[in-house]
Amino acid sequence: MNRLANATSPYLLQHADNPVDWWPWCEEAFAEAKRRDVPVIISVGYAACHWCHVMAHESFENEAVARMMNEDFVPIKVDREERPDVDAVYMTATQAMTGQGGWPMTVFAAPDGTPFFCGTYFPRPNFIRLLGSVATAWRDQREAVLRQGAAVVEAIGGAQAVGGRSTPLTAELLDAAADQLSGEYDEANGGFGGAPKFPPHMNLLFLLRHHQRTGSTRSLEIVRHTGEAMARGGIYDQLAGGFARYSVDGHWTVPHFEKMLYDNALLLRVYAQLWRLTGDPLARRVARDVARFLADELHRSGEGFASALDADTQGVEGLTYVWTPAQLVEVLGEEDGRWAADLFAVTEQGTFEHGTSVLKLARDVDDADPEIRARWQDVVARLLAARDARPQPPRDDKVVAAWNGLAITAIAEFQQVAALYANPDDEDANLMEGVSIVSDGAMRDAAEHLATVHVVDGRLRRVSRDGVVGEPAGVLEDYGCVAEAFCAMHQVTGEGRWLALAGQLLDVALARFAAPDGGFYDTADDAERLVTRPADPTDNATPSGRSAIVAALVAYAALSGETRYREAAEAALSTVAPIVGRHARFTGYAATVGEALLSGPYEIAVVTDDPTGDPLVAAAHRHAPPGAVVVAGRADQPGVPLLAGRPALDGRSTAYVCRGFVCDRPVTSVDDLAARLGG
Repeated sequence: MNRLANATSPYLLQHADNPVDWWPWCEEAFAEAKRRDVPVIISVGYAACHWCHVMAHESFENEAVARMMNEDFVPIKVDREERPDVDAVYMTATQAMTGQGGWPMTVFAAPDGTPFFCGTYFPRPNFIRLLGSVATAWRDQREAVLRQGAAVVEAIGGAQAVGGRSTPLTAELLDAAADQLSGEYDEANGGFGGAPKFPPHMNLLFLLRHHQRTGSTRSLEIVRHTGEAMARGGIYDQLAGGFARYSVDGHWTVPHFEKMLYDNALLLRVYAQLWRLTGDPLARRVARDVARFLADELHRSGEGFASALDADTQGVEGLTYVWTPAQLVEVLGEEDGRWAADLFAVTEQGTFEHGTSVLKLARDVDDADPEIRARWQDVVARLLAARDARPQPPRDDKVVAAWNGLAITAIAEFQQVAALYANPDDEDANLMEGVSIVSDGAMRDAAEHLATVHVVDGRLRRVSRDGVVGEPAGVLEDYGCVAEAFCAMHQVTGEGRWLALAGQLLDVALARFAAPDGGFYDTADDAERLVTRPADPTDNATPSGRSAIVAALVAYAALSGETRYREAAEAALSTVAPIVGRHARFTGYAATVGEALLSGPYEIAVVTDDPTGDPLVAAAHRHAPPGAVVVAGRADQPGVPLLAGRPALDGRSTAYVCRGFVCDRPVTSVDDLAARLGG
């Protein structure tokens, strides 16, 4: 009997009609395996995963394969996005056994959850042989199987152990991290490494802050080059905005077409900050269109942001997105069709499958003449209208707390930069204003949803769907990303309740997730016991829980003036510092937060009756050093510690600039404020 029909996870629901007798992750499944004296198969994936769909079609929908799974195992299906703790434990085991990881992840484990054989995708003939071999080994070589499992558990326990060496995260270590990234940089194509190539968003955020602190032109150039290469490549949706998960090649041409909320949130921050620091028109356009993508494609009214758009459409990867020259002519006519084929590098040979091409921007149009830009935008609008009539990829509409937190923080930063550069004379001023309005509404809507639906009895829940919160408890990254988002909302709105909510979540994290060495575990001390308690310090597709909670602690300490939160952040960051200089590509968010601590961070309070339009507020955002917090409003505004006891001088708007809780004399002019901030 398949038990997934009532699941809240879209991924589990995709498997609800399989002939496999799936169980969700639950105690009853392991009890059933113990009763039957058989192993469990733990199959882990997510709704937008292409190879998960392939394995499902080849194996899990096949009656013969399902019969083998049902007879000799208890099959358990897990959504890695809903249960990142389960995923983390078994991914560590998979990497320890095979040297690599990925999804779908396939784990064979004893009835107590101890893994003894792990892998990822298996083609059906290989999977059938594997099922038979494992079932035979369990019957005939039980003792050896259990010894193997014990060795795996010992190995993964050591891999995520806490209590290792710690050291302060110094300027020297951050400089070493920047140097290492510079040495590993792909000079030709941008980014780091070869195929497959992932957007290095957290490394780029770090390098932007490193540039601010040191003036490094190399750090800024890496960000500018990578940002342009990605934005002109096929990994970026040239019609609707938004980035795909990764490029299957080393030069950003052909994407794996799934679009994830977390990638686009983090990349929005990169392009918004690049726009702020340089005024670059390409960064401006991409930031605007990624914000629009989040608001239009992933936001669900009253429910926050959905998790992802699928890689496949009707079972075919990329079906919605790819084009041939003939299709361009059909939509645009002969002349514009040929022009578009040249602009978007659509050829008869194709760059994807069956002679189709992924659109990439082969010409620089952001700095082109107005006539060229107008023609380009007209072509984009007509192609997008035609594409919207095609079948569309499914949307994974569950709301993940951590990823919504990332999106809220990103949109808050975008709003600040958009306000700085607002100009009614710009050719697309109306579009920018419209994107600002809808993204602001989506940000506030998501924040309210997290505060009212995901916070249950003072604790965070990981996911919700259709307005109903799920059972999985929040993990450390949820507490960190949501608390940081609530700190951002406090700065955007001037409302004290957001800061209070952030403080409540951080107090839970300090009480329930803290490790003896100053670091943090990824799960609470009262969470479900797994075969090990995960505590991964490295940043991967998203910030690690440890980096996320440190970022929130730093922001909250700066906004509240309570030093114990800063001390907790410094202690936790010191547990990551030893690997920052050696493995910079996997500590990008930790290094980003490290730059904020090294900077101060600055605490900027502007006493004003016009917190949205005051030139002092604009100057504070324009010249803000790395990680600075900015609040604006009336003196002694309730719930806003940075405005307490800070009057306006001579009835004029007044800025107070502090660093590490040590304050300069207040200023009332834009020039004086810019000078205080190093501008």
